[in-house]
Amino acid sequence: MSTPTIPKTARAALIESFGPLTFKEDHPVPQPTDLKPGECLVKIDYAGVCHSDIHVSEGGWGPMQMPRIAGHEGIGHIVAIAEHTANSPVKVGDRVGIKWLARVCLNCEFCRTGKESACAQSLTHSSGFRVDGSFSDYVVSYVDYVTPIPENLDSAAATPLLCAGLTIYKALKQTNPQVGNWVAIPGAGGGLGHLGVQYAVAMGLRVIAIDTGDVKRDLVMSLGAEKWIDFKQTTDLAKDVKEATGGLGVHAAIIASGNPEPFTQALYYLRPAGTLVAVGLPSGGAAMQVPIGWLVTFSLHIIGTAIGNRQDVAEALEIAARGKVKCHHEIRDFKEVNQAMADVNAQKVAGRIVLKF
Repeated sequence: MSTPTIPKTARAALIESFGPLTFKEDHPVPQPTDLKPGECLVKIDYAGVCHSDIHVSEGGWGPMQMPRIAGHEGIGHIVAIAEHTANSPVKVGDRVGIKWLARVCLNCEFCRTGKESACAQSLTHSSGFRVDGSFSDYVVSYVDYVTPIPENLDSAAATPLLCAGLTIYKALKQTNPQVGNWVAIPGAGGGLGHLGVQYAVAMGLRVIAIDTGDVKRDLVMSLGAEKWIDFKQTTDLAKDVKEATGGLGVHAAIIASGNPEPFTQALYYLRPAGTLVAVGLPSGGAAMQVPIGWLVTFSLHIIGTAIGNRQDVAEALEIAARGKVKCHHEIRDFKEVNQAMADVNAQKVAGRIVLKF
């Protein structure tokens, strides 16, 4: 394969100060000779817009080195690999994905046991926060951590699976899913939630979708949810969930919310020995309001999760490649990145926004 022509400058959306991103047409592009062994240069085709991108750009994740290219979901093609890179699992021309974790060491106890997000190197290699991310025509990444994309997956639809899909799939795996078990997914009509409904159904789980509005109800029911509860219409959410499951409650609840209320509610509609998976933490460090005796008496399990490992993302993409999961998304031009982030923040988007480069 001939070596692609790599320009000296290209487009990038940067965090130069907390607030809207700075869109540049002439941002310097790393050249092949600039790459260190183990690094590769990826020409981005699509990048997903995630709530975390908004939080980072607004300062919600704390201080950071600026300027920083934003974004952490991207799919493109490798256009260069550094000289002296040994035993690369990918080659120039391969289609690969960029994830929230840009790199881990692959050698520590956490990496060896599949807990890659606990690796010390992961804390310094979060895309769009600690290292440059995917909101750029060209991104430097690592040959041993980019994700090969299955051939029959559409790039635009697959891009959000690298974060939203991976995150919710990992959360479901944490429940030790058994065919026929009930799982509740608050926010089921959102970016993570609608993917969670599909992954849960693919696992053989029975889904109670919790959200509000006819549009989201129709969406999640079309995706295979068995029961629907509108949290704005119900007067007793926990009671409604228990009634929907024959009285005992759900085996598991997947909570991906910045509000502590869904966490607290879930503890009252889980069946004894049920599992609550907290995807991230309530904003502001707000605590769940439930007596500790309740947790002990009913032997409830609380598990925290943030992101999956290389095996998890391979599984999540393979399930999608078999047609079991499809991300509902709309495509915007890369130049519209700030408007796209504003629309996501204002909850004006059904599913996800994917930027086209």
